Amino acid sequence: MSAFPGSPRILKGGIVLIDAGSSAVLRVIALQYNPDSLTRSLQVQAVSADGGDRSEVLRLKGPPVETLKLEAEIDATDQMEFPEQNGVVAESGIFAQLAALETMVYPSSGQLRANDLMAQFGTLEIVPMETPLALFVWSKSRILPVRITEFSITEEAFDTALNPIRAKVSLGLRVLSVNDVPGGHKAASLFMNYLQQKERLAGGAAGQLSALGLSGVP
Repeated sequence: MSAFPGSPRILKGGIVLIDAGSSAVLRVIALQYNPDSLTRSLQVQAVSADGGDRSEVLRLKGPPVETLKLEAEIDATDQMEFPEQNGVVAESGIFAQLAALETMVYPSSGQLRANDLMAQFGTLEIVPMETPLALFVWSKSRILPVRITEFSITEEAFDTALNPIRAKVSLGLRVLSVNDVPGGHKAASLFMNYLQQKERLAGGAAGQLSALGLSGVP
């Protein structure tokens, strides 16, 4: 189905997996449809909680803990419009799209085999397995390093071979700040870019005291 020639190209939101050391792109997961809503919450990291030291009331321990929640839809019907996907969708429905999302929260089979071999050889301390760095991309101005905290899938329709052909995926993400990673980590620089972008935007939205009916602060 072709779009109206004069219609603007709609950017997709999605997730990019990169190697944190080299910044090499390992996988790009574009959402088939942009979610209708994106829920964001910020938990303030204050030094002084209720009843704490009054001299610390305006001090912060670091950036707020920011979390995101969204729900994405995947539908095999619309994917059949693209010839390069016809074979995959006909054979396995939307399993490939679901697998691309699900494997973000799995260690790789190679890592599991390597740890199993080390255990068999009597290795006393096995370092926990590290996943690629996930970036949540929601426009060019919002590229956020994140960790997946919640993941659920509701499969809603199936073909005759019981392959899922329509599903909803709910994701919970936590933004990784400079407090979450070592100095020099790729996630730290991406977070600083995100914060500096906020500061630039905030500077352009400054109001006037007169709008509040004030001529000065008492």
